[in-house]
Amino acid sequence: MTADPGRTAVPGSRRLLLSSVASVIVAATTSALAQQQRPPQRSQSVPQLPAQPLRSQPQGTPANTPLGPIDTLARHALIVDFETDAVLLEKEPDVPMPPASMSKLMTAYVVFERLRAGRLRLDQELPVSERAWRMGGSKMFVEIGTAVTVENLLRGVIVQSGNDACIVLAEAISGSEEQFAELLNERARAIGLTRSTFRNSTGWPHPEHRMTCRDLALLAKRLITDFPDYYRMYSERSFRFNNILQENRNPLLYRNLGADGLKTGHTEESGFGLTASAIQGGRRVILVVNGLPSMRARAEESERLMRWAFAEFENVRLFTAGETVELVPVHLGAKKHVSLVSPHDVVLTMPRAWRRTARVALRYTAPLPAPVQRGAALGTLEVSGQGVPATTLPLVAGEDVPQLGFVQRIVGGLRILAFGF
Repeated sequence: MTADPGRTAVPGSRRLLLSSVASVIVAATTSALAQQQRPPQRSQSVPQLPAQPLRSQPQGTPANTPLGPIDTLARHALIVDFETDAVLLEKEPDVPMPPASMSKLMTAYVVFERLRAGRLRLDQELPVSERAWRMGGSKMFVEIGTAVTVENLLRGVIVQSGNDACIVLAEAISGSEEQFAELLNERARAIGLTRSTFRNSTGWPHPEHRMTCRDLALLAKRLITDFPDYYRMYSERSFRFNNILQENRNPLLYRNLGADGLKTGHTEESGFGLTASAIQGGRRVILVVNGLPSMRARAEESERLMRWAFAEFENVRLFTAGETVELVPVHLGAKKHVSLVSPHDVVLTMPRAWRRTARVALRYTAPLPAPVQRGAALGTLEVSGQGVPATTLPLVAGEDVPQLGFVQRIVGGLRILAFGF
C-alpha cells in the first residue's frame, strides 16, 4: 500500500511541540502519483492576541519591537538576543553615530588578538609617551617616562576608560595612534563591522569617527565569543592604579541584572551611551543605547530596556539536530516512510505569549519517489505570528530509502493502478 499523506504518523516529540502552539498547518503538496488520494488535513487558525504595552514609558520617540513600538529617550538603540541574533528592539540601529568611548571595545579587541597570537604578553611592559601622558578626558593616570604592563593597561581601558592607556597600547602596536586607527579599520572590516570608521583609539571627538548600534552589538558578541578569558575584565567593578581607585562606569554592573560588561561612552556630541550584556537563566542579551541626556538617564533607561527584554521574550528550542519532525510517505521505497528532520538545532527567540499567537506550517511533497538520499532537502518548517520572527527552516531526509527491486516495483505499480494505494 502507498502511504496516505493526510495520515502520516506524528512522532511524540513533534506532537508535543505542535500541541503547544496556537495553530498548525500541515501542508503536504501531493505529487502526481497521489492526486487521487485524500488531501492533507488542516487545522483552523486561532485569532492573534494584541501585544501588551510597555509600562512606565518615558517621553521620547518610539523604537520598533516585535510587540509594537515603545518610547525611549535614546536617540539610537538596539537589543539583540546573543544566541539567535533576534532583534528585540531597534531605533536607528544602522545610522552612523559618534560612539565616544564605546569605540574602545575595538581597541581592546585588537589587543586581545595580539595576545592570542603571542605578539603581546600580559606581563609585557610598554613605555608611556608624552602624548599619552598629556591626553585629556578619562584617564588611568599613567606617568611619562614609565612603563606599564599590558594587563594593567587593558584594565585601564576597560574599567577606567583611560584614554592615556589606549594611546600607550596604540603606539606600542602600530607606532602611532593614526596608524593604529588604520589597523582598527582593517580589523573591523574583517569581522563584519561594515559601517564603522575609526580615526583614533579612544573615541575622542572627530567628525569621521563613527559606529552604528548594530556594529557595536556585533563587536560585543565577538568579544564575548572570541575572547571569553579576557572578557571577564569587563565585569570588574573597580581598578586601582598609581594609588588611584576608579570604579567601572557601567551602571548595569551595580543592578541585579546579571550584567557582566561592556562599555560606556560620553561626549558632548554623542550624549551618554552604553553597550552592555547580561545573562539571566542561561540566556544572554546585548543592548546598545546612545544619545541619552544624562548619566542618570543612561542608567535608568538601560536598566528598563534590559529588564523588558528578559521579561517579554524567551528562547524556545523547537528541535534538536536530527530530531524527527514528520514522517513522509515514500513511493516504491524499501521503507514506507522517511523521517523529515532538522539538520541543526532550532532555537527561536519568542514572545513569552508565543503559545497563544504562534503559527507553524509544515510544507513538503508526498509521497516522495524512491530513492531518497539522506540529507536531501525535502521541505520546510515555517513559523510566524504576532511578535514571532517570521522564520523558514529547512528540513531534510533523516536516512536513505533505497528503491524497491524491479519485480517489487512492478507489483507496487499494479497495486496502485488496481486499488489506488
